[in-house]
Amino acid sequence: MPVPDDSLFMRRALDLAALGLGYTRPNPMVGCVVVGPDNTILGEGFHQQYGGPHAEVNALASVGDQALLRQSRVFVTLEPCAHHGKTPPCADLLIAKGVPEVIVCNDDPNPLVAGRGLDKLRAAGVRVSTGLLAEAGRQLNRRFFTFQEKKRPYLVLKWAESADGFLAGPHFQQVQISGPQAQLLTHKWRTDEAAILVGTRTALHDNPHLSARDWPGPQPTRIVLDKNLALPPPTMCSTALSLPSSTRIAPAPARPTSTT
Repeated sequence: MPVPDDSLFMRRALDLAALGLGYTRPNPMVGCVVVGPDNTILGEGFHQQYGGPHAEVNALASVGDQALLRQSRVFVTLEPCAHHGKTPPCADLLIAKGVPEVIVCNDDPNPLVAGRGLDKLRAAGVRVSTGLLAEAGRQLNRRFFTFQEKKRPYLVLKWAESADGFLAGPHFQQVQISGPQAQLLTHKWRTDEAAILVGTRTALHDNPHLSARDWPGPQPTRIVLDKNLALPPPTMCSTALSLPSSTRIAPAPARPTSTT
């Protein structure tokens, strides 16, 4: 019987991680697969909810015969944490269970981790390798890596325009441009991202709800940029309903001019 390629196990871990999209933020999505000495999957899990157990915890708990963990390899899509946050360190759990080898997709750039998880595992005698399907892992967690490395949100620019390049009617009246499939995709995107932002004109003329109504999942925080405070009271604008899920951003007060 041919030995499975290790990338197949990491691909499975990435597929599991993707199931947490929209629910783990601001944490990254993480998946974990436990492979036994005969190269069969003994257990698997993923980070399902922010504040809940991490992927490694769920995967190790799913293994029926815990004694086999001492002969198993663990594939995880992100470096195991080494700090106490909402849950205990996953690196400590892997060490306590006697796992002899851990294969990691991506190092964690979070300053609270940043190699400490890998160092702790190696110091305990665990064989550690990194970088398996690293590009696929970065693509999956592009929101997390953008924030950690560039200190800004990951942005998706979305609009619908007519074939001749217009977004609305001549007097800003609403015109249906996209079809039902595009609308469904848009509502899915809203559940994927942490927030949705529009400008003053869109809020004033379109009066959009900016909620995910046609796709199951978490609702995004709704943000309106209103630099001149030109919008009517919240009760007259759908984008500002249901506070505090909405945020209205006005310009910062001008700095006083020096007279010296």
